[in-house]
Amino acid sequence: MSFCCGASMLGTKGTLKHIRTQIHNVPLLFCPVCHRVEVHHQVENEYEILAEYAHGDGALEVDFQEYVESRDQAELFENCVNTENEDPMDVVRSQIDMALDLLMVSKEIGDAEWEAALIKRLNALSKRRDRLKNKKTLRGRS
Repeated sequence: MSFCCGASMLGTKGTLKHIRTQIHNVPLLFCPVCHRVEVHHQVENEYEILAEYAHGDGALEVDFQEYVESRDQAELFENCVNTENEDPMDVVRSQIDMALDLLMVSKEIGDAEWEAALIKRLNALSKRRDRLKNKKTLRGRS
């Protein structure tokens, strides 16, 4: 499992820009709290090699899947608690549940710094959940 600011990162595919080259369909990990994005650790080396070659060739766009032997997406993201393909509300609820579990642990061991970070994360996730609820409510009225 990959973590960022204590939250479990989501598995997804996306586009990254390396200098002037856009690389599409890169397996990524995304933090739902702080929105940090990183290349999945299992394809990091392949990404770096492709990015350097594509930039060296002057390519403006490349598709990661065309140049790198694809791995089974289920296997690639098996250690991710959630993936981008899931319902956003389910993802947020899962993240909140994990953060609450960790908050109990932080209180039990008396780690005030970790506890404060978890409370900050829970506030961010609660705001995200509220925005999703409002969006769903607005769509229901249309």
